[in-house]
Amino acid sequence: MAMIDTSKMNKGKQEAYEVVEGARQAEWTQPSFAAELFMGKFSEPLLWPFPAQPAEDKKIGDELMAKVEDFLVKNVDADAIDREQEMPQSILKGLAGMGLFGMKIPKKYGGLGLSQINYNRVISLVGSHCGSTAVWLSAHQSIGVPQPLMLVGTEEQRAKWFPLLAKGEKISGFALTEAGAGSDPAKISTTATPIEDGKYFLINGEKQWCTNGLVADVLVVMARTPDREIHGKMRRQITAFIVDTKTPGFEAVSRCRFMGIHAIQNGIIRFTNVKVPRENMLAGEGQGLKLAFTTLNTGRMTLAAASSGVAKACIGMARRFAVHRVQWGDSIGKHDAIAQKIGTMAATAFAMEAVSLYISALADSHSADIRLEAAIAKLFASESTWKIIDETMQIMGGRGYETQSSLRKRGEMGYPVERVMRDYRINRILEGSTEIMNLFIIREAMDKHLKMLGSVINPKSAGGAGDIFKDALRAASFYTLWYPDRWIPKTLPWMFGKYGRLARHMRWATAQSNKLARKLFHLMAINGAALEKKEELLGRVVGIGVDLFAVACTCSYARHMAEHENRPDSIELADQFAMLARRRVRDGFHGIGSNDDRRHYSLAQKVLAGDYAWLEQGIMPVEDYK
Repeated sequence: MAMIDTSKMNKGKQEAYEVVEGARQAEWTQPSFAAELFMGKFSEPLLWPFPAQPAEDKKIGDELMAKVEDFLVKNVDADAIDREQEMPQSILKGLAGMGLFGMKIPKKYGGLGLSQINYNRVISLVGSHCGSTAVWLSAHQSIGVPQPLMLVGTEEQRAKWFPLLAKGEKISGFALTEAGAGSDPAKISTTATPIEDGKYFLINGEKQWCTNGLVADVLVVMARTPDREIHGKMRRQITAFIVDTKTPGFEAVSRCRFMGIHAIQNGIIRFTNVKVPRENMLAGEGQGLKLAFTTLNTGRMTLAAASSGVAKACIGMARRFAVHRVQWGDSIGKHDAIAQKIGTMAATAFAMEAVSLYISALADSHSADIRLEAAIAKLFASESTWKIIDETMQIMGGRGYETQSSLRKRGEMGYPVERVMRDYRINRILEGSTEIMNLFIIREAMDKHLKMLGSVINPKSAGGAGDIFKDALRAASFYTLWYPDRWIPKTLPWMFGKYGRLARHMRWATAQSNKLARKLFHLMAINGAALEKKEELLGRVVGIGVDLFAVACTCSYARHMAEHENRPDSIELADQFAMLARRRVRDGFHGIGSNDDRRHYSLAQKVLAGDYAWLEQGIMPVEDYK
């Protein structure tokens, strides 16, 4: 099964790799611009025409957005919610009354039946005002029970749960993470043991950081069912169940408190012989992780949209402050250091919106494989938003660091930059940390190479010498044509002419896609199986790919805005973002060939071994981690 030689891995890593490989989607049945980008193919027809939201659907979204905005202004005091660390029932009832707990649930089950674009627009709006409120909504339906039911639920399951979930009568959540199983799902220890000839399962175990878990009426729970023999080897089976939290044996153990998003109900939940009928199983035995990975696509798209919303809010606050704050005889926005920050923030926020809208439209069209695009959108948006929030605080200085209530108490404009920073720091961790996203993206980007090389790079996966020879012959045939083609320029000076001043960026992205594909191939050839350990190096490769993807989306979106939305000024934003990205890509390529990664790693191991423990002298003793 494994295309990478796992024989030199320790048992735990080998098992983790095999579990994840067994759960990931193996085939690419639909096109993916991002996947082709990493292979050196810049498929502009997948970008243009930009997949704009249909006018009728946009009208539905506009009308709902107006209602939601009015509700937020009149009813949701985000500062009070943060301070009191509770979500008022009146707000939850108001959200439910507007149907916001069933935004994507089909109308025939009582939901609003929104498109992914409109759903993301609402989450972006809510998130720009109150992070806690946005999490209540998104945890319930982006990764909670509604999304898995949409993907794989039976008609009986949908008819039973959707009407209750849509009305907000039942709050849902997603229970995957455990104390010892975060990004490593092979370590899941919660078990689901079949009883009564398999008609029921007894779930036992404990889940950690389950958002909505303390108030949820129903959860999607990932648990280990009995191992099964697959291709002559026993494999771990992770299975998804719908669990009613009123079932005896379910216990909400404790609430977790965090740096931000204070009003969310996230905590430790425990299952002690919780009896679940087989009909509550989702997608079949052993299909839990595959379902989780697919569900996370939606969660990542939603997170990107929420990040885009708060980035825009930060620009709104920074712009107004920089215009009115006068220092040394002029508004601070006139000073070069501040102006540079604001220009970068605006260009980046426009790119974030382009990426978010592009991936949302793809999700609605069901015409593309979005696993790579969703991961890239999450990574790009979460990292970019954090930088924008940090720059907003820097622009506002002490007033950014001061709390909203304190500012208001003394008559100042109460911009909630301090709260926004606390609320949105989690986005670089949630739904896959930046480091995990890098690994996920590079694994998917390398998929065609791994399949093409097959038993050549993992002889143990072959049935014999004949298979190795056959795979080697196939690989030689492919790379004899593919590799030289990566050196052939793919653009001419007049290409992409309809993009106007952005044409040069599209030509550049095409050339850099070729270069990226060559670099990735070189790294594979030089490092072999050891490449998977060079995470910092792979992070640079991913960073280049993310920027190329963002530039392509942004140029396409700006052209669409100029031609169809009467926004010719969007070209300037896209042009500036592309220039910023080009510098990062240049530095990324340089860092692939020239870096200090080995020395940094060696130094880190000495630090971990305690060789530099003397650096920690002169401070209060730090307790050992247990």
